[in-house]
Amino acid sequence: MQKQCPECGEKIVGRIDKKFCSDACRNSYNNRINKDSKNLIRNTNNRLRKNYRILEELNPDKKTRTSRAKLIEKGFDFNYFTSIYTTKVGTVYYFVYDQGYLPLENDYYALVKRED
Repeated sequence: MQKQCPECGEKIVGRIDKKFCSDACRNSYNNRINKDSKNLIRNTNNRLRKNYRILEELNPDKKTRTSRAKLIEKGFDFNYFTSIYTTKVGTVYYFVYDQGYLPLENDYYALVKRED
């Protein structure tokens, strides 16, 4: 019994555990199957990367202060961050990897860099 390629229907020749007739069919099949989830992941990672670059640019000295307007002007999206850190006294920091921000009064933010 000959196996058929799930992408193009051609007969598969070669190893018994081979699933596709060629690398092109394997790539085409996997790209088609994973298209939707890959777009979501790619878009999320792009937003996180952009947020990280903005925080890194505005915080070269590892600790500074900036306004909400400046963050928004640069394209920062407050909906995307990688973790939340709450101190013992209840202060909540939002982090994009090792770059963090703390909401202050009057639409200002403290920017910090987490030390390992």
